[in-house]
Amino acid sequence: MSYEITHWIGGRESAGTGSTQPILNPATGEEVGTLHLGDAATVDEAVRAGAAAQRDWARVSLAKRTQILYRMRQLMLEHTDEIAAAITREHGKTLGDAKGEIARGLETLEFATSITQDLKGGFSENVSSGVDAHTMRQPLGVVAGITPFNFPAMVPFWMHPIAIATGNAFLLKPSERDPSASNIVARLYQEAGLPDGVFQVVHGGKETVDALCTHDGIAAVSFVGSTPIAKHVHATATAAGKRVQALGGANNHAVVMPDANIAFAAGQIASGAFGSAGERCMAVPVAVTVGDAHEPFLEAIRAEAEKLVVGPGDSPETDMPPVITAEARDRVIRMTDEAEQAGATVLVDGRSLVVEGYENGNFVGPTVITDLDRTHPTYTDEVFGPLLVVMHVPNFDEALELVNSSPFGNGTAIFTGSGHYARRYQEEVQVGMIGVNVPIPTPVGYYSFGGWKDSLFGEHHAHGPEAVGFYTKQKAITTRWPHQDEHLESSMSFPTHD
Repeated sequence: MSYEITHWIGGRESAGTGSTQPILNPATGEEVGTLHLGDAATVDEAVRAGAAAQRDWARVSLAKRTQILYRMRQLMLEHTDEIAAAITREHGKTLGDAKGEIARGLETLEFATSITQDLKGGFSENVSSGVDAHTMRQPLGVVAGITPFNFPAMVPFWMHPIAIATGNAFLLKPSERDPSASNIVARLYQEAGLPDGVFQVVHGGKETVDALCTHDGIAAVSFVGSTPIAKHVHATATAAGKRVQALGGANNHAVVMPDANIAFAAGQIASGAFGSAGERCMAVPVAVTVGDAHEPFLEAIRAEAEKLVVGPGDSPETDMPPVITAEARDRVIRMTDEAEQAGATVLVDGRSLVVEGYENGNFVGPTVITDLDRTHPTYTDEVFGPLLVVMHVPNFDEALELVNSSPFGNGTAIFTGSGHYARRYQEEVQVGMIGVNVPIPTPVGYYSFGGWKDSLFGEHHAHGPEAVGFYTKQKAITTRWPHQDEHLESSMSFPTHD
């Protein structure tokens, strides 16, 4: 099976005038499709279509907007298998994991259906004699989202339902590695009754990204991806006068205290480290064992890693799928090699793994490393693969210091039976999202997602209440309705609230 993926502009497919590139299946290494890439002219065409559609969409009643979103939710449920199959084919993750990300994305869509509540303004009567004050929130216009390969359904859904519900037109630039899910979503939005041009998809690489960041017709840019690109997007779009939220990379730590349920912690951390082959911004690439927890945890995590079945994502027996590209596989192998050469112990070695019948796939097995210096790049850098580094410290305070010394601050977890240490960790750790006996503390859709330090550039977190603020601007209105015969003496003094 081979197929073509084009842009979706103004409610129809558009090949554009740009170049093309192959779409590859990570499990087989085979070319399964062709993607049409956009350029500045493609972005301009989409922005013009979005601007024309947005002017009318902003005047559509909140009731009608939410009706469309409700229909969209139902269509997503009906087409979950189709979208999941496309994700597995192009990303490689298991079908169960693909369906899970769709379900988590729908949480934000469900949150957006309550936009009638979230767009309620404030009102104060008689702030001064005969004077009332109220606020209202209005859409920005055309807004853009630039999203990563690792969650081709969920991360875009952090953005477009709220942007659309608040009256904007949304222009999505998904990853060129797994583009099909976004085009399916575009088709379903049209079927749900969303006016053409309100949701559009433009594919491409750096040229498309830079065009989105600098186009005069785009008011705001949302981004999720690596920290270097997040910095570039933030700097470029901010310089162009846009509102920007740019979520960057991570190197999340999970602290294991001596009083933790070690078997439970190992199972949960294995899920966080090796689920989706570690290709999650909320993955757990570092475990920090405290005191006497170290040796029991090593034994338990070895058992968890060694029992995992690695294979293609469409096999029901598969626990861990391939990574997205051959380069990603080689990076995991190289970082393991370098750690071993620096004196680290490779407790579980996935470098030589070959999956029978899929010899050309991008497979690397679960890998666990310990006895590594805290300055080594295999510990300090974002791996984005199934490589877990286990660090050991003697006490809680040194564990906290180790976590806080990381330049990233996306997510973290602590495994403990102590409310005292859990509470201290919540208060003192310099990280945006925290799990207590939860390995991947991704907030539900009606809370907001975002890290600290080099994991977030801009003031707004993603989805939930903060996204409503990001995609709207506030007006404050002060009103007086004097009787036609009423006369007030004018004054040159600044008005007071008498």
